[in-house]
Amino acid sequence: MITSIFRCYCISRFHSLFWIPNLLRMIKSLNRMVALVLIFTILSVHVLGQDDPTEAAQPIVAEGKLLYKSEMASWYGTDLFLEKYKDRSAIGGYFSYQDQDLSKCIFFSRTEKPRVIGTISFDSTYNLQTAIVDMSERDFSKTEQDLYAIRKLALAEVNSDTLFKVYENTNLNLIPLITGQEKKVYILTGPKNSGVVIFGNDYLLRFDADNKLLEKKQLHKNIIPVYYGEQEDGKKVIGAMHSHLPETGEFITATDICTLLLYSKFADWEQHIVVSEKYTNIWNCVSNTLIVVPKDVMEKINKDSDKRTKKNKRIKS
Repeated sequence: MITSIFRCYCISRFHSLFWIPNLLRMIKSLNRMVALVLIFTILSVHVLGQDDPTEAAQPIVAEGKLLYKSEMASWYGTDLFLEKYKDRSAIGGYFSYQDQDLSKCIFFSRTEKPRVIGTISFDSTYNLQTAIVDMSERDFSKTEQDLYAIRKLALAEVNSDTLFKVYENTNLNLIPLITGQEKKVYILTGPKNSGVVIFGNDYLLRFDADNKLLEKKQLHKNIIPVYYGEQEDGKKVIGAMHSHLPETGEFITATDICTLLLYSKFADWEQHIVVSEKYTNIWNCVSNTLIVVPKDVMEKINKDSDKRTKKNKRIKS
């Protein structure tokens, strides 16, 4: 049974996750910091001399944080731009990207050959008071031209391929991303209503150096809405869970991390767990860090929890 610590556990096709209830009971019964220390300790002992899955997942964490920076710039950049630019019929669209230490949101014209009509730049605080608003018109830079091109191609795919689904009260958000030689467009599903965090119904498109589509795929095979703002048995809900099918991958996705960075503060969550066949991915919503625990480590935690439960029963009797 799911405890009040976790609002939702969306499990799909997994029949060997018997250790999950004991993990939840263990974390519930312990001080949260003690529980995390226990997990870190067991993990550090276990992975000695082996590949560390937490380290292996760090590129995903980095990519998720890049997506988050892009979305934050888009959220706040839109508000600032629309305050200054009144002719909305002339706006062709917008996208955001990272330029060294700045997150930039640019708006482009609705013309045959689009030009930039506004640039909003943020530092890491995304403070509206210190944002730099540049309403001068100019040509795209080389990077911006590539971002515009792959975003346009991705949008055409969304509008023509039934792979991409749009659910009621949601939006599809396109995030073009260029890192090194890689060109990608992530597509996330965002809620139109408050009180819900949406995982899943997300996609990834990859492009070559000439901006030609190489691959398109659905990351999660379903949509996972998790509602927040309610209490269970009078207790605060501090996190949620969902699971990954093998085709989604063993690790938390960059889109999961982006979603958590954007919405966990509204949900007031402290952690989110993603379960796969091999690993339990534990995202700390306070420190924005990830640890990945192998399944056999979780089984050890399960056995230890069972022993302590039996011991406590003997003492009480």
